[in-house]
Amino acid sequence: MASGEDDDPVIEEIDVYLAKSLAEKLYLFQYPVRPSMSTYDDVNHLSAKIKPKQQKVELEMAINTLSPNYCRSKGEQIALNVDGTTYEETNTYSTKIMDKQTFTSIQATTNTSRFAAAVFRKGELHITPLQGILQLRPSFTYLDRADGKQREREAANEGGDSSQDEAEEDVKAITVRFSRPESEQARQRRVQSYEFLQRKQAEESWVHLHYHSLRDGRSEHERQYLYCQAMDASDNSELVKTPKEYLAMLMPPMAEEKIVRPTGPSNVLSMAQLRTLPLAEQIKTLMKNVKVMPFANLMGLLATGIDSTAVLRCIQQVALLVQGNWVVKSDVLYPKNTCSPHSGVPAELLCRGRDFVMWRFTLERWLLRKEVAAIIKLPPEDVKDFLEHMAVPRINRGWEFALPNDGNFIKKHPDVTHRQQMLWLGIQSKLEKVFNFNKDDFIPKNTPPQESVHVSGEQRLKAAQERARLSQTSLQHALLAKKREAPPGSDVQVKQEPLSDGEDGEQPMDTSSATAASLNGGVNGYSGAGSPASEHANGTAPPAELRDFVAKTFKKDSVLTLSELKRLFNLHLASLPAGHGSALMAVSDRMLQDAILLSQCKQILVPFPPQSTAAPDEQKVFGVWETGDALDKHRRLLYELFSSNFRVRRKVIQTRLAQEFGDDLAKTDVDRLLKECCGSLSGWWYLKGTTQS
Repeated sequence: MASGEDDDPVIEEIDVYLAKSLAEKLYLFQYPVRPSMSTYDDVNHLSAKIKPKQQKVELEMAINTLSPNYCRSKGEQIALNVDGTTYEETNTYSTKIMDKQTFTSIQATTNTSRFAAAVFRKGELHITPLQGILQLRPSFTYLDRADGKQREREAANEGGDSSQDEAEEDVKAITVRFSRPESEQARQRRVQSYEFLQRKQAEESWVHLHYHSLRDGRSEHERQYLYCQAMDASDNSELVKTPKEYLAMLMPPMAEEKIVRPTGPSNVLSMAQLRTLPLAEQIKTLMKNVKVMPFANLMGLLATGIDSTAVLRCIQQVALLVQGNWVVKSDVLYPKNTCSPHSGVPAELLCRGRDFVMWRFTLERWLLRKEVAAIIKLPPEDVKDFLEHMAVPRINRGWEFALPNDGNFIKKHPDVTHRQQMLWLGIQSKLEKVFNFNKDDFIPKNTPPQESVHVSGEQRLKAAQERARLSQTSLQHALLAKKREAPPGSDVQVKQEPLSDGEDGEQPMDTSSATAASLNGGVNGYSGAGSPASEHANGTAPPAELRDFVAKTFKKDSVLTLSELKRLFNLHLASLPAGHGSALMAVSDRMLQDAILLSQCKQILVPFPPQSTAAPDEQKVFGVWETGDALDKHRRLLYELFSSNFRVRRKVIQTRLAQEFGDDLAKTDVDRLLKECCGSLSGWWYLKGTTQS
């Protein structure tokens, strides 16, 4: 019986050579939508370009417009849709007919290590590794350009003349937002997003190439590089392997599988992971997450056997003692060069305000947020954050410290308590200089603590009715007494204001029921004792600092909503140095509106649509009524238009101005008026702050 080698004899041996001249430049082009017998070898290639890092290629090829299979009317229609009727150098089809098409590549595979191009010559096989395999398909981006042209024509027809479009560009609003520091996990999500990848791909510039046809002399010259230039065996060491190396290449050893642990949020650690950290890092991580904690609970979360002395040494580096409990330090929560996620206030101001809240809790168990905000002058969102870190709200009582006083710790560790008291004295002296206060102002009165008493709803109702009855009786008696004291024939006017028992004091003024006629009567709808002038006579006028701030603000912006003015006012308060602006500590919405009306401004009763999602403060719109310039009367006419229309076309505004004041109003004045008072969106004009997103 014959052996296996006799049944399958070797017929021929072929030498294999590895050519490296084109190893990093050789690409294989495939045309999957083109039959293999119909090649592009004889088609005129107009241009070629490549992005080497992305391995992206674009080829521009001519179309035979004289072919009997070419529809000339369709080609002209496509060129008209893409380029329009005007001739420009940037036109896609300069001959007014679709005479070319573009091919764009995608990678057929990202791993080309197993692919090579080979040529056989005189019993020798020469192989060259491929840099990439690209599939080219027709690109239809010209259709996107045609759609863009169509949208531009529709917008021009709807929005009027080009001057309107230019004006709309000028008055486009810009919203400034403060972004919070980006975490590592958020950065990874952003880097992996589609928008980020598209932007990175667009950053790589195109490299323009010169195309040589198949039978061109340069192509013949480059084709010679497909053959190995060095035929020596020492230069082809990649193909010369020992049997052991060749066997390892055929059957590579099994790689150990790596266990991938599921990743959680960046701010969450399991207890097992937490205990792998150093003791100081464990305590810092726990305090950053919990904010306030008794020492006994902290010892329970740490591993058993840890010395309490070492824990005490570490906890004092990241926390402060408040009522026997440990509260995380402000600079741990707000590191340097960071800012508030709510308002953008720098970390230095946040630490100063939060230290004041912690110091107050070392003196008493209850705080009122309004009192704290009046001293530290920070936005309400940040003040609320400070209190939520270490306190809980109680109805009609304010904010109570979150944990009971830990007297056991104070008795057990008097040395630590004394050291913390000395530390608080230093913090107190710094706060007194910054916020300009005296500690005696906050010393609690020696009153016994009140125990909470359960009161039913019916009892509360009866008590409220009794208070109202007594209040009404006393007011009537006071009114009668004033009438008796007044001389005969005089008209006594008693100022009436709603009573408020809540912590927030005055409530925002409601102007939604006012009529359009009230815009021009009295002081913007006020009459008698209710006007700001009457309140000035009674000694309750807005402070001069507030009126000065409002006047300066309306010099910059002719139209503002109450919501936007309050936002600017809060930023103004936060920017004031310590000890300044004491008159602005407790400004109510009513006082702010009075300051507006006393600054030559009036309310514009804009008829918001029923489906509007604007808040009440956003629906209160105020505009400058008197500035002394020539556009005052035009500005008042514009307000009148928006008192009956939520949004107005530019042509309507121009027509109404021409009817009232003639055609002598220059276009620049109209543009200036609209830029000061309005904003545009989709061809419509809105008063500033009323645009619906």
